[in-house]
Amino acid sequence: MKSNTPFMRPKAIIIGSGIAGIASSIRLANSGYAVEVFEANDYLGGKLTEKRLDSYRFDAGPSLFTMPELVDELFELSGLDSKEFFEYEQLDEICRYFYEDGTRLTAFADKKQFLNELEQKIGADTRKVESYLDKSAYIYKHTGELFLKRSLHKISSYLNWSTFVAILNLPFLNIFSSMDRANKRKLGNEKLRQLFNRYATYNGSNPYKAPGILNIIPHLEYNMGAYFPKGGMHNITKSLVQLAKDKGVVFHYSSPVDKILVEQGRAVGIIQNGQSIKAEKVICNMDVVPAYKYLMPDQEQPEKILNQERSSSALIFYWGIKDAFPELDLHNIFFSKDYEGEFKAIFNDRSLMDDPTVYVNITSKFSKEDAPEGCENWFVMINVPYNDGQDWDLLIQTARKNILAKLSRMLGRDIESLIEVETILDPRSIESKTKSYKGALYGTSSNSKMAAFFRHPNFSKKIKDLYFCGGSVHPGGGIPLALSSAKIVGDLIAEEHE
Repeated sequence: MKSNTPFMRPKAIIIGSGIAGIASSIRLANSGYAVEVFEANDYLGGKLTEKRLDSYRFDAGPSLFTMPELVDELFELSGLDSKEFFEYEQLDEICRYFYEDGTRLTAFADKKQFLNELEQKIGADTRKVESYLDKSAYIYKHTGELFLKRSLHKISSYLNWSTFVAILNLPFLNIFSSMDRANKRKLGNEKLRQLFNRYATYNGSNPYKAPGILNIIPHLEYNMGAYFPKGGMHNITKSLVQLAKDKGVVFHYSSPVDKILVEQGRAVGIIQNGQSIKAEKVICNMDVVPAYKYLMPDQEQPEKILNQERSSSALIFYWGIKDAFPELDLHNIFFSKDYEGEFKAIFNDRSLMDDPTVYVNITSKFSKEDAPEGCENWFVMINVPYNDGQDWDLLIQTARKNILAKLSRMLGRDIESLIEVETILDPRSIESKTKSYKGALYGTSSNSKMAAFFRHPNFSKKIKDLYFCGGSVHPGGGIPLALSSAKIVGDLIAEEHE
């Protein structure tokens, strides 16, 4: 006798709608789960959102787009051609660099053009640069599979040939040398060393402490390419949210979760607004520190992980500039004179140096609608320490003055007189808006040799059916790594089901 009872799909609840949470929802929906996402804010995307000030639009957080195939994969997994829903273009120029002595460099995407620029402008040994980029590719080849695509906390991850080869190669991958020391040895040239040291900031770390294996990061830009999504970075969020909704994912806005329900060592759902909502799987896209502290206060706390050194944070000024600067491009860096001193101030003193390195992102160079005609939208950021009780009002006031003086001096224009609209994001507001513990952008720092192995795993070792994704867990922060964390979670759940 045939049953008339409809097939009930297993349910998955995702806490938080950062890019990893959205990607996880798509993967689980494609695996047959009925997915609901609970977001505390009245908008989706976490840090990958946008701000609008009068006629100006700004990408609020992440501004660099690499490894677009990780976004494409989510559409392909859903049986769609990503090009019909999400468009992007490869950049001809990765970044423009400005040094205090007047030197200006353009990091061209074309390697031959980039090498010629380095040779002509700063007398760099192009053979050393080529060798350096080859080594960056070598590190990626031998560690990418293990560190970016697999859980480091499952024995099965180590029972394959690629992992065995990666472990054999660790002594040759600069893991026992600091990033700066490896760059000094490989490059020599001071300006070039500073240029490549800055990649430590991509995961909120200090190049004078972080292991040289982080020299994998330049490979993503120089060997694989940097891109810009049509409509800006926020279009990544919008496109994937629409995909998720088309797959049946239900998003709950302004719906903070009160607690993760755990019964007999198993996550069985959540409590939201006083109501119990059951599920077969719970995926937490919230920073692990507040997740344990507020959502699981009665569970055993992984103290060692929760007390690790936090990554750096950011101080961002969003400026509507009523003029155009042809000497600037999408990505621009104005270097500090004393780079090592800047990182000592951030990580040792938990303060700011008077001469910070300034990053200026201008999406209106590509998306003209982001600013009025003849104007530009400047996203102006400096690296700062996580929130540790500093007098941020004073630090912000001082930093603003120093940033304006630096940009005005190096560009030969009075920048302050051109600011038409302004708003600010600092470590306190980063924490309040995104629940990033102490405003740290990337969870824990990578300032130790084995930091990658000590990040929180993508699953709970104590609570079955509880998983974690996002920048505070393995493999780390930034869009590519957050998307990778979602893939790891999806693979773990699929393996468990099998």
